[in-house]
Amino acid sequence: MRLFLILALSVLTACQSIAPPPVNGRILDLQSGQALSSHALVARLAQAPRVVVGEQHDNRDHHMLQRWLLQALAEQRAQGSLLLEMLTPQQQPKVDAVRQLPALPKDLPGALDWSPGWDWNLYGPVVEFALPQPYPVLAANLDRTEIQRIYHQMPSVEGERSNSSQVKEKLLGQIRESHCGLLPESQMPAMLAVQQQRDRRMAEQLLKAPTPALLFAGAWHGRKDVGVPLHVRDLASNEAPVVLMLAEEGSDVTSAMADYVWYTPATPPQDYCAQMRGQHGK
Repeated sequence: MRLFLILALSVLTACQSIAPPPVNGRILDLQSGQALSSHALVARLAQAPRVVVGEQHDNRDHHMLQRWLLQALAEQRAQGSLLLEMLTPQQQPKVDAVRQLPALPKDLPGALDWSPGWDWNLYGPVVEFALPQPYPVLAANLDRTEIQRIYHQMPSVEGERSNSSQVKEKLLGQIRESHCGLLPESQMPAMLAVQQQRDRRMAEQLLKAPTPALLFAGAWHGRKDVGVPLHVRDLASNEAPVVLMLAEEGSDVTSAMADYVWYTPATPPQDYCAQMRGQHGK
C-alpha cells in the first residue's frame, strides 16, 4: 500500500510539473465520453508505444498543441522518435545532417528542403523544437517520384481492413469533397491509390520507428477507421496505435475515428472551394 502511494504521488508530482497547454479547449475520452484534463491525457499517452496525432493543417492552435505535447510527453518518459507526414525520404539525409550541427542554421527551411506546401510559419516551431532533441525526426511520407509512379500504376494495398469497400468509399468521398467536386471521376481511382499508399507508408514507418513513437499527420491520415491506424493493424494486428485527434469545436469526431479528441476553438471558415473554382474558371 505504501509503495502504491509513493508511485501515485510521483505520477501526480510529474504531472504538476507540466506547463499548461497554450490553447484553451476540451478533451474527451471517446470510449467513455469522460472529460479529461490535459495532464491526464498526457499521462495516458505516455503509456502508449505508438501515438498518432491528427491535425487540421491550417490550424495554428493544433501546431501549438503538438509542440506542447512533445515537451509534455518527454517530461513523462524519454521520447523514442517523432515522425512527420510533412517530410519525405529524400529529405531524411538533410534532416539528419542538420541534427549533427552545433546549432540550427539560420535558413532552416532551406537546409531541410522544406516544401512550400507546408506553411513554415505553422510548422516551424514544432520542427525547430524537435531537431535538437536526442530522438530522431523521421520522414513518414512518400517522395514525389513515388507518388507519380503510384498515380499511373495504381498498386493496391494488402490487407483485409484497408481493402474493404466501406473504407474506400469513405476515402473517395473525402477526396471528392476536398477537391470541391472538380476532379474528373476518371482520376478518382489514382487519387485513392495515392491516399492509401501514403497511409501505408506512414504505417510502415511508424512500426519501424524507435518507440515511444509519435506521428503528426493530417486528420484523415490519423483516423482509426480509414487511415494509418487501419494499415498498422493490417501489417501488425497487435500493434494498433493510440489516436488523438485535434479538431475544431463543431467537428464530429467519434470513437470509431479516434481514442481521444482535443477540441480547439473554431476558426473562421475558409472558402477554399471558391478559390479552386476560380482557378478552374467555374
